[in-house]
Amino acid sequence: MKVILLKDIKGTGKKGEIINASDGHARNFLIPRKYAMEATEGNMKELQFKKDNEKRIKEEELEAARELAREISNKEILLNVKAGGAGKLFGAITSKDLAEAISQKLDLEIDKKKIVLKDPIKEIGSYDVEIKIYPTVKATIRVVLTAE
Repeated sequence: MKVILLKDIKGTGKKGEIINASDGHARNFLIPRKYAMEATEGNMKELQFKKDNEKRIKEEELEAARELAREISNKEILLNVKAGGAGKLFGAITSKDLAEAISQKLDLEIDKKKIVLKDPIKEIGSYDVEIKIYPTVKATIRVVLTAE
């Protein structure tokens, strides 16, 4: 019997896959536990519609992320910070601080987890900071730190 899996099942298949299962296994285990549904023509069309819809949504998200990356890439953020005589900061600039600065100065909400900093910034200067907007889309923004 052909069934469409509704959940990932270890050793059987992934969600959305169409598999051949024995009649007993399908009728007594998979279908009653809502792990699968029978692969009728209507269910196949519904599955295809859902897959097409998910694909379209992902493409729209990717295009929006690319547009945001183009918008961000040419921007520069100027931050006035307290620093000592040798250019060392009192404290450090972290991804949280950068997310707040982007929010205030560029009017964009960027999650601090998407800002890539190897180490917190501890000296005055100019830095290129990478922002992961989408798994495959990255943007670089320039952060300039000056002493107050």
